[in-house]
Amino acid sequence: MREHRLKAIATMIVAVAVFSFMDGVLKFFAMRYPPMEVAALRGATSLPFTLAPVLIAGRLRDLVPRRWPMHLLRGTLSVVVIGGFIYAVRSLSLANAYSVFLAAPLLVAALSVPLLRERLDWRNWLAILVGLAGVLVMLRPSASGLASLGAVAALVGATAYALSGIAVRILTRTDTTVSVVFWTISLMTVFSGAMAAPGWVAIEHGHWKWLLALGVLAAMGQYLLTEAFRSAPPSVVSPFEYTALLWGVGIDRVVWQVLPSARVCLGGGIVIASGLYLIWHERNAPRHPSQQESWQ
Repeated sequence: MREHRLKAIATMIVAVAVFSFMDGVLKFFAMRYPPMEVAALRGATSLPFTLAPVLIAGRLRDLVPRRWPMHLLRGTLSVVVIGGFIYAVRSLSLANAYSVFLAAPLLVAALSVPLLRERLDWRNWLAILVGLAGVLVMLRPSASGLASLGAVAALVGATAYALSGIAVRILTRTDTTVSVVFWTISLMTVFSGAMAAPGWVAIEHGHWKWLLALGVLAAMGQYLLTEAFRSAPPSVVSPFEYTALLWGVGIDRVVWQVLPSARVCLGGGIVIASGLYLIWHERNAPRHPSQQESWQ
């Protein structure tokens, strides 16, 4: 239904804004602590805020998982996503890291065809290819160092994120939103914590307030993101994640006094234009009855 899709789009836009501020805090920690430790802290701080509403409402049964293999897969993918991103923002600005991550929504739309049996016509595929070409523009090696190990880590994380988005769509067919969020965060925390344990660095006293902010923002963003994917096909809501680049530019400018290069702006513009075309085409293309039923 159109109303459901519009609600999903609005939810995705708000989720992106919340995650952008969270990523600013994440970059703060990434510059001071090991990547996997930061990933574990990100998960551990958000768990209480994820559980609190469930406990207050007395709906613990909503946490019962129905597809354990898919939960384990998404937990593993989440470690790759957050680990890749944290490693990226240690050496890149938020805007540069986001510009590489812009490949994720395009990959979600493309992977929705073989994995979710969505239908994309040649115009959609052309838009996806043009958008990926924009990513290549940003990855072109130069003195700025964008095509570095940080950029490679961001691209690996983006690919894992695309697969994770597909997993969300499959999981929410049988599991509740809170179940998906809880088990994803829990498994990510356990996996990344186990990897970080041998080289764990003690948290400085003055950083605990930022851990609290990290937890609140992470829990809010994860819940909104899952709701967006539940309410509409990935090819509809994913392109709105491109607004993260605008937030990244703003945060970089205000906090770190840096701006993206002209190449990043050009490549990001190409990707955003491709995403906007996908949205326009999706909203105006005639829907097959079987397709409409599958998403309601």
